[in-house]
Amino acid sequence: MGIKINELVGEVKRSITFENLFSKKIAIDAFNTIYQFLAIIRQRDGTPLKDYEGNVTSHLSGLFYRTINFIEHNIKPIYVFDGKPSELKLETIMERRKVKEEAKVKMVEAQEKEDYKEAKKFAQMTSKLDSDMIEESKKLITFMGIPLVEASSEGESQSAYMVERGDAWACASQDYDTLLFGGERLIRNFAVSRSKKVKDTTVTLDIEYVSLSKFLNNLGITREQLIGMGVLIGTDFFPGIKGIGQHKALELIKEHKSIENIIKNKVKGIEIDLDVVNQIKDIFLNPDIKKEYPKLIWNKIDYEKIEELMIEQHNFSESRIKNALERLRKKDSSKTQVSLDRYFKK
Repeated sequence: MGIKINELVGEVKRSITFENLFSKKIAIDAFNTIYQFLAIIRQRDGTPLKDYEGNVTSHLSGLFYRTINFIEHNIKPIYVFDGKPSELKLETIMERRKVKEEAKVKMVEAQEKEDYKEAKKFAQMTSKLDSDMIEESKKLITFMGIPLVEASSEGESQSAYMVERGDAWACASQDYDTLLFGGERLIRNFAVSRSKKVKDTTVTLDIEYVSLSKFLNNLGITREQLIGMGVLIGTDFFPGIKGIGQHKALELIKEHKSIENIIKNKVKGIEIDLDVVNQIKDIFLNPDIKKEYPKLIWNKIDYEKIEELMIEQHNFSESRIKNALERLRKKDSSKTQVSLDRYFKK
């Protein structure tokens, strides 16, 4: 979910392309990305892609082709995986499970009626990421020569720290919570420009770039005040206050200067335990992160292991996988030639 501040961000966000990210190291929120693939990559009736044994493979398909696009555009991805969630997030997780179960019932009903458009809509809300999918995703990423980092807790906070440390240029996630964690540069819709249907209208999704410092300057607030807005609007760690949206939250924070003052001044309709507020603020301001993690190295691609995983184990089309890998071999070949040219010029 993340904090809903899309309208406020709209004033400073800008559209960029893969070309703008040439040679940049991007820390990608792995769980956030994989969930997108599980939701979007589905068959006509809404069921996810599966191999002959019934194992879901939508996540592998998405990771494989998306990562190839990154490599072809000379972008250096780093996949950051979530660790143990905060106790405050468990309530959100339970609520999401409930929504998924309800959506699954509606999906089955629509499938029985052969209303596949409706079935696919509800199917996208039923995505589940289990431990086997996570481990297979890590294998594929490693086989493709891409580094990964396993966070202590939230992948977004780990990514934000990596940007602060200079090991990554930006964080890639669909959730604006990354900004609350201090991610100075946030990238959303991190894929080649694509289109999707929104209420019978085709909308082009460009890569969205947001600078945290420019965003805060534009609103005239601090990051701590932004976190206070998150408490009012709602984040993964607190449901927010009913009836308060992003514009109202900004108005209240600017008027009262802090979430604590809003509570102390007993603003009508806002009753929050200060201990809960302090816990939420601590999650964002002092997150549980790994300050030491393996050196980030982009290794050679292991073509044989990729083919074994994708074709032999999960029945992906041999011709499609090999054609895609051929694109990477050509990329490798061109890199080798450039290196040789530089050597002989010396």
